[in-house]
Amino acid sequence: MSPESSDAGQVLRDVWRQSPESFADLDAECSPTKACRNMKDITFDGFAEDGGDLATAWRNTLAREGKLGSSSVADLVFGDSD
Repeated sequence: MSPESSDAGQVLRDVWRQSPESFADLDAECSPTKACRNMKDITFDGFAEDGGDLATAWRNTLAREGKLGSSSVADLVFGDSD
């Protein structure tokens, strides 16, 4: 696991372990929030090479970034059981 992935995993674990009271503080700091629901102009054009398969290109990107494997979401949140 890369240092960036390890840091991101630690942040997620810290967030999941927080008490409900701290979530109210987080909401207060991050508000007002506005979700962007206008995705009509979002495409994956150019993600795969010309004539290439988008699913294969996506899978290769995940593998290259170390995000493809047999890990579970629990392993990501709570750390590997090893």
